[in-house]
Amino acid sequence: MYRIAVISYHTSPLAPLGAHEMGGLNVYVRELVRELAERGQQIDVFTRRTDPAAPEIVPMPGGDSPGQPGARLVHIDAGPPAPVEKETLSDHLDAFEQGVLAFARRNGFAYDVVHSHYWLSGVVAERLKARWEVPHVTMFHTLGEVKNRARISEHEPQPRIEAERDVARRAERIVVASHDERQLLVRLYGVDAGRIAVVPCGVNLDLFRPIEKNEARQELGLREDDRILLFVGRIEPLKGVDILLGAAAQLETEPDCFVLVIGGDSSARSGETEHLRDLASELGIGERVSFLGAVDHERLPLFYSAADVCVVPSFYESFGLVALEAMACGTPVVASRVGGLAGTVRDGETGYLIPWRCPEPFAERLELLLGNDELRRAFGQSARKEVERFRWGNVADLVLTLYRELIEGAPARGAVTFRN
Repeated sequence: MYRIAVISYHTSPLAPLGAHEMGGLNVYVRELVRELAERGQQIDVFTRRTDPAAPEIVPMPGGDSPGQPGARLVHIDAGPPAPVEKETLSDHLDAFEQGVLAFARRNGFAYDVVHSHYWLSGVVAERLKARWEVPHVTMFHTLGEVKNRARISEHEPQPRIEAERDVARRAERIVVASHDERQLLVRLYGVDAGRIAVVPCGVNLDLFRPIEKNEARQELGLREDDRILLFVGRIEPLKGVDILLGAAAQLETEPDCFVLVIGGDSSARSGETEHLRDLASELGIGERVSFLGAVDHERLPLFYSAADVCVVPSFYESFGLVALEAMACGTPVVASRVGGLAGTVRDGETGYLIPWRCPEPFAERLELLLGNDELRRAFGQSARKEVERFRWGNVADLVLTLYRELIEGAPARGAVTFRN
């Protein structure tokens, strides 16, 4: 059994999904921690306090085993106990580091490994590993240099990119979700490929499972005969929702096609939601596009199952968890051929991959799927079979093997890989 310190500085894995800065990373940390706890590991997940009323320690799924600390979330005071602007988060890293160290001293804990998520967490984890003399495993989830190259309007700051390079150079292992991200780290960040472990994301196949379409629509108050396209994710330009709207405006289906957009809240980046509402109106489909905001994670399978197609038109995705969840619900996916999506969606088998980030090719494939019920059903059935290998238990087993190699000094085996 190991005692593991997980650093998720900028976002809590227990925060509501779909809101600003709350998405796939949250799911990843929560599900991985749950599986590791169920395998007997003791895990403290450290996150910055954003609510003054939140208790210091909150049990996490997998953390309620009798007599075992299991998994728990630890709130650390660092800066105001409230959400702060993303640009100011780095101002509170020193306070966060001291808060984690104080918690460990106060409780007499000695951790065996520190595992960080996102670059800000990686900066803190590098300091902690030096103080605790333990190995550091990091996962960036997104890379600033890659985001800037993916879309011209992205302007990730140079200090972030420099910090990522430093963390990538110093961490004992870097976990990536796809072979594409591994290649990007080698090419753009100069990382030794032997320190990169390829471990794709997982999916909860008990939660994300097919629900009969009419049953799901009835539960959600949707009409049985409509054609429905679904988008799930943060509302920001990099996610390409404008491409989906442009494609939907070109579709000629009978009956009409409706678009459901899940994600975003009142803090959505630069009024992006309002911009997309205006765009839908300009395209003449304003009445057929619904912006539903954040949705409880447990209700997402209803939406995936109710949809005819899930669309992931991103300019950059390190893996594409939404595509995996949709496929687990038996829903075909039309996605950009970028990053990890290329290894998640089987083109022509579980959906379609679009190499161009513009509405026309998306519209072409969407019209083909919406007009062919048999093809859509076949893709959905293949999709569910395809995701069987992406169980979170498989992910946890590989990560635990990685910990064991580092903690117990086993000879490095090079890159840990998961068939993709």
